[in-house]
Amino acid sequence: MIDIRRLKELVRLMVENDLSELDLRDEQESVVLRRGMGGQIVMPAAPMAHAAHAPAPAAQPAPAQASAGDSGDDDGLTPITSPMVGTFYSSPDPESPAYVSAGSNVDPDTVVCIVEAMKVFSEIKAEVSGVIEKVLVKSGEPVEYGQTLFLVRGA
Repeated sequence: MIDIRRLKELVRLMVENDLSELDLRDEQESVVLRRGMGGQIVMPAAPMAHAAHAPAPAAQPAPAQASAGDSGDDDGLTPITSPMVGTFYSSPDPESPAYVSAGSNVDPDTVVCIVEAMKVFSEIKAEVSGVIEKVLVKSGEPVEYGQTLFLVRGA
């Protein structure tokens, strides 16, 4: 039987150290903890050690999804990609206008969106100069690391 106090301590250590997975095994017990979407802690049963292979297929559609938005006429455009997994927001709050839209001029310090991960809102800057040609993600949609959010035509 797993000691709840020990389990709570392990979860606290995971959060404090920003760990996404913790796998502890000894002769008597085995514990695998994974933090998933929204900061949830997932604790699969010990026999489900094969579940570690499950995230790999889930991660594979992300590049396909990002490339699906790219078409042949996007040559010469510079992508602005998501630096993290999270939820994309085009404005600081629902009542405010979007930071940028197609046709907006940007420079490297222009905030183009917010990506929220585990209740932390990170401003994403363009890091390039030019004009936003395409916005590839809708506000409130989940995004993956490296997913193209905007396409910019250089100035």
